[in-house]
Amino acid sequence: MNSIIIKPLVTEKSMSDVTKGKYAFVVAKDATKAAIKAAIKQQFHVTVVSVVTSVQKGKTQRVGIRRTEVDRSVVKKATVTVKKGDKIGLFEPGGEEEVKKEKKAEKKEEKKEQKETKK
Repeated sequence: MNSIIIKPLVTEKSMSDVTKGKYAFVVAKDATKAAIKAAIKQQFHVTVVSVVTSVQKGKTQRVGIRRTEVDRSVVKKATVTVKKGDKIGLFEPGGEEEVKKEKKAEKKEEKKEQKETKK
């Protein structure tokens, strides 16, 4: 599952779509919409409403002093729409830190409950 999602796609347009509940990722070329949906659901614990994919063809780019041509690889992008109210903390400013703090707070509460049940 983790090999399906390669990285989040952070651009000006994708970050403006975050307010609409749409998140963009670079995914494996052979990934299907169903596999992408399952991977997002498992990794980020959100309800996925829809998945839109697009394939950006590889292009040649001229680089260096001699202007040699280098091929850029094919990239598959997926834009995932999540259920209203769900958020992926990876795209929120400071979002990963908030998720970590919430998990720590939950663990502390569980430890308190375990201590109380032992008494």
